[in-house]
Amino acid sequence: MYAPVAGQACGGFALPASQSFTLTAHTRGFTYTWRISIVSVELNHTIVLARDKQASAEFLATILDLELGAEWGPFLPLTTSNGVTLDFANSDQDPIAPQHYAFLVSEGEFDTIFERIQQAGITYYADPALKKAGQINHNDGGRGVYFLDPVGHSMEVITRPYGSGE
Repeated sequence: MYAPVAGQACGGFALPASQSFTLTAHTRGFTYTWRISIVSVELNHTIVLARDKQASAEFLATILDLELGAEWGPFLPLTTSNGVTLDFANSDQDPIAPQHYAFLVSEGEFDTIFERIQQAGITYYADPALKKAGQINHNDGGRGVYFLDPVGHSMEVITRPYGSGE
């Protein structure tokens, strides 16, 4: 099934971004009218709770080779290449509920990231249940690895989006 994207040409016309429009077709004496809404939704940021936001943010920035942003209020931002910001914040919750964060990277970036994980002596896994230690996965014809950050958040690095391939 073809699902056009906002701003993309479709059947000779461009779809408007974040708007609604009406499409009408006349055939064999009948008129068909469709009300179509195009909504553009993107993840902008998420808060990552930590015991020590500086240590947690630096840990992930080092593994992924990203630059930390300037502290903004209670947050220490780490922005990915697609513009999503992980806002690290200190928390005294006990325990901090572990979350899962997945990062899509190229094959070359995976090699470099995986090397950093191994050099740092970080235990890594092929699965989200953390049962296959010392292995990576090959889901969808790519490669993937899981590891824990200093708080216990599950970090995942993949080279192919799930459902995209073999």
